[in-house]
Amino acid sequence: QVSLKDKENLEPWYLELNPLGVVPTLVHDGKPVIESSIICEYLDDTFPEHSLKPVDTYQRARMRFWMKHVDVKLHPSCGAIQWPMVMRPALMEKSEEEREAILERVVEKPRRERQKRLVKFGLDAPDIADAVRTYRKTILDMEAALTEHRWVVGDEFSLADVCLAPYFQTLHQFAWTALYDHDCPRVTDWFAQVSERASYREGVAVDFPESLVTRLQGEGAAVWQKIEQHLEQKPAA
Repeated sequence: QVSLKDKENLEPWYLELNPLGVVPTLVHDGKPVIESSIICEYLDDTFPEHSLKPVDTYQRARMRFWMKHVDVKLHPSCGAIQWPMVMRPALMEKSEEEREAILERVVEKPRRERQKRLVKFGLDAPDIADAVRTYRKTILDMEAALTEHRWVVGDEFSLADVCLAPYFQTLHQFAWTALYDHDCPRVTDWFAQVSERASYREGVAVDFPESLVTRLQGEGAAVWQKIEQHLEQKPAA
């Protein structure tokens, strides 16, 4: 495991595996594979006996659309929303000079500049409103897709569902499920089905013991009004 709070992802030994300094990194047969969606496809290609790619080529294209959406839109949005909750408190305990030195080590400039804003402004950073609205738009698009079939791209569980699931774990752990559970019944049912899968329990939920979830939900509930307020704001012209 790599401690993000301690910025182990920026240590030289980790940057040799992942030059971008992000998680996760899969090392298989001594070779590193980076980026979550690429790792998912790599594992599916390497162990095809339990493939999670649709046979239908159109459904496979839709699967990749959702995976790209996660990479380009949802992941940065989730990062913006949870970063002030998870990462900012530890950095605020350090001196300004220490914080600046740590942030200057972030490899990619856009991510580095965003983290500086999130440290300075927390959930009042200009990034947050767009992030919350992107989350909500994703949820509404999923609700529409799930009117047609059980899972996001068809009646079989796919890599699209795999890639989307962790971002709903984030909403659950911070008690922000009001983003969907009051008016998106299909998404609510989708996440309930995902949560019941053994792979989810063993690969995701195991990292969130009840005591941790209780603490995080308390912290998330305390700032929910701010999240909801961002949701109600109109996008800038």
